Amino acid sequence: MRDVDTLTDLRLDCNGLDELETIAARVIAFAGHSKIWLLEGEMGAGKTTLVRAICRQLGVTGSVQSPTYSLVNEYVTGDQRTLYHFDFYRIRDEAEAMDMGAEEYFDSGNLCLVEWPGRIPGLLPAQRVTIRIRSVNHSQRTLYLSKDGQ
Repeated sequence: MRDVDTLTDLRLDCNGLDELETIAARVIAFAGHSKIWLLEGEMGAGKTTLVRAICRQLGVTGSVQSPTYSLVNEYVTGDQRTLYHFDFYRIRDEAEAMDMGAEEYFDSGNLCLVEWPGRIPGLLPAQRVTIRIRSVNHSQRTLYLSKDGQ
């Protein structure tokens, strides 16, 4: 794996859940018009927790849950935009992601939030935002954000 610091365009330190909404707003601002956001981090790093905060910032009012078993969840934002939340942790191979239509979702023009993107490297678009989450301790995280192919 490449050194995180060489890939970082923005570093954000989150010192607890009370800062999460501000962190989510900064992630959204950084990403701009990018539609594919990759969330990387160890199990329990806070990927789904960050997705929930991003969804709240975008006006999603429904329940935001990890799509670990369904592979993808669809949410609608306050301004009626659709976004997709993927969790590829449990897939066997890229063919399984292709069979469920991952490429069509990525090409839809809708925001796609992708957990465990390392499981499908050959299917990921070149233009994307990568969010690497590193645990500092039980309540602190450091996020490293970068834009690829922009």
